[in-house]
Amino acid sequence: MMVESNKKLWGGRFTLPTSRIVEEFTASIQFDARLYAEDISGSIAHAKMLSAQAIISGSDAEKIIAGLLQIKQEIENGSFEFKIELEDIHMNIEARLAEIIGSDIAGRLHTGRSRNDQVALDLRLYMRRHILRTMSLLLSLLKVLRAQANSNINVIMPGFTHLQQAQPILFSHHLLAYVEMIRRDFQRFEELFKRVNISPLGSGALAGSSFPLDRQQVADELKFAAITANSLDAVSDRDAASEYIFYASLLMVHLSRFCEELILWSTVQFDFVELSDDYCTGSSIMPQKKNPDVPELIRGKTGRVFGDLISILTMLKALPLAYNKDMQEDKEPLFDAVDTIEKSLLIVTGMIEKVKLKSDNLLRFAGSRFSTATEVADYLVRKGMPFRKAHGVVGRIVAHCESHKKTFVDLSLDDWRKFSDLFEDEIFSMISPSASIEAKNLYGGTATSQVLLQIQKVGEFIAQKEQQLNSASFID
Repeated sequence: MMVESNKKLWGGRFTLPTSRIVEEFTASIQFDARLYAEDISGSIAHAKMLSAQAIISGSDAEKIIAGLLQIKQEIENGSFEFKIELEDIHMNIEARLAEIIGSDIAGRLHTGRSRNDQVALDLRLYMRRHILRTMSLLLSLLKVLRAQANSNINVIMPGFTHLQQAQPILFSHHLLAYVEMIRRDFQRFEELFKRVNISPLGSGALAGSSFPLDRQQVADELKFAAITANSLDAVSDRDAASEYIFYASLLMVHLSRFCEELILWSTVQFDFVELSDDYCTGSSIMPQKKNPDVPELIRGKTGRVFGDLISILTMLKALPLAYNKDMQEDKEPLFDAVDTIEKSLLIVTGMIEKVKLKSDNLLRFAGSRFSTATEVADYLVRKGMPFRKAHGVVGRIVAHCESHKKTFVDLSLDDWRKFSDLFEDEIFSMISPSASIEAKNLYGGTATSQVLLQIQKVGEFIAQKEQQLNSASFID
């Protein structure tokens, strides 16, 4: 089947009908239909401005707005028919508007506007809404991490480097490391919002418009903070979409790292935590299995978002100004990244909220494998021994213990003094995991007082940012 070109909204120039396979290949309505609310909001604001500038009559503007609101209702109740031959959401809405109020009046809506600045506007409206949604979900995750840190303040765990046991830390301190990652993610999206919240409408196809458009009125109507300064850049810029996907990729890195630890910790080899049944699945053949499929899948979806980033960057890398059809490929990676991180954040938040710690196992491992060896070396340093020499002394003590199948607590004072006369009775109070933890009483350290201070500061951060988000009237 072929569609007559003169029935296209742009068909006046063409004599041959568009091939059906070309229509299917070039159409974007299959995925950009989700921009309907943004497209209608932008068109209503544009119609109001055209009327205020006496470019169209007030009566025509009222009919256009009423028709657009009807179309929005039709889309939301499922009665609207999307047509692939109309290519995209913009032309589907405009064609339906012509059916409702007549083509002459409907045709006036596009005065002073191109699909190029129209889609740029729709994307900014869409991203603005979903950036705020992402920020809200990040705050929810921060609240759960903070709550777990606060309620488990006395739980001691082994810290790791190279996945080898290193030094004892508070479990809460470990959680707060992820709080810092998520807080940086929040700040990145917060900064991006400012760059997105600028209206491109009025840029036309690439050069602006010869009509006396009031760009500021449209920006004010849509609650944008400013208007774009260059029409060429406004229609060809996809920095914001690229930034969003990059920030989404980095966020997924952080979620994936935590999920990897949950997967490890829930194995019988570690046995540090138990994941809730409603965030796990079983085996089709082994009845005893409880598989951490949810954190595994989030770990896997990280690669998906990386792919979205490569897709949009590769699409943009050699495009001349201004708009090119290649840029239609911006939406699917953006939409996929949005969907993936929003669902992942919801799931990770629920999963962390219900995770159960095995504190006895955590403490037992925290005190094993000579994890307080650094405290012993620091003890010798405070007695006057250079650190490098102290490091060697303690290394020999560890080797001695390993060869005799002993731990630090098995050594007598005489045993300690065989390696250095500087050892006194107080060494026995310094080799426990709790003593090691409390010795790290520097800002940002794992001592209980320092961790409680950070828990308090995180609470203040969350309260401040929640207040700011709640004041944003365009968040859904």
